[in-house]
Amino acid sequence: MLLKNQVAIITGATRGIGRAIALRFAEEGCNIAFCGRTRNESMIAVENEIAALGVNAKGYAVDVTQFQASQDFVKQVVEDFGHIDILVNNAGITSDNALKRMTEEQWDSVINANLKSVFCMTKAVHPYLWKQGSGSIVNISSVVGIGGNYNQSNYAASKAGILGFTKAMAKEFGGRNIRINAVAPGFIVTEMTGDIPEQLKQYWQTRIPLRRPGTAREVANACLYYASELGTYNTGDIMHLCGGLEDA
Repeated sequence: MLLKNQVAIITGATRGIGRAIALRFAEEGCNIAFCGRTRNESMIAVENEIAALGVNAKGYAVDVTQFQASQDFVKQVVEDFGHIDILVNNAGITSDNALKRMTEEQWDSVINANLKSVFCMTKAVHPYLWKQGSGSIVNISSVVGIGGNYNQSNYAASKAGILGFTKAMAKEFGGRNIRINAVAPGFIVTEMTGDIPEQLKQYWQTRIPLRRPGTAREVANACLYYASELGTYNTGDIMHLCGGLEDA
């Protein structure tokens, strides 16, 4: 098992890509602490799914856009699990609009959920990873942060910011054997993409050389590479997980 007895914190893991990452890591023996905004039936269901794989699992209700809440969350995870080895910053939202119609609230909500949360959680785990002299952080960005997209200036800015943050932190943390990498998914089938009209989905698929969308498990496999011994000489990387999408 690639992650046996390790502990991972995964944000935004009550569904979609975050859930897939949690389950994939658990298959490799990793104990999972994950969070969502509320402790509801979805969180409990994911918690049970993970635990069924024979590892320790606990879901926490946390707003990771809040600095102190993130600090308290990580402290509680250390108390509950004993240590931290991996952080996956996955939490994120969209609120799309053309710039001429975009509200300040739409801008702020996406920047906070997608980018500030990465700062808050990285800052919170930093002293624990620094003290032990090891760790892996995987940030979930997007090809939209690389190539942009119509009506997604807020989302593109947040995901591009993650890439810059990843590069900077890789330089700051490398001397302590803490690796920080980013995965930039393209068109991935999740609950978030479920509302996209079928005609638009077909259009996107024609632009993908592999002629299909990606899966959440494929994103999880990329994260596993960076989090495990498979990627021990990778830091500051950006993996374009997009099937060859032309703008990535």
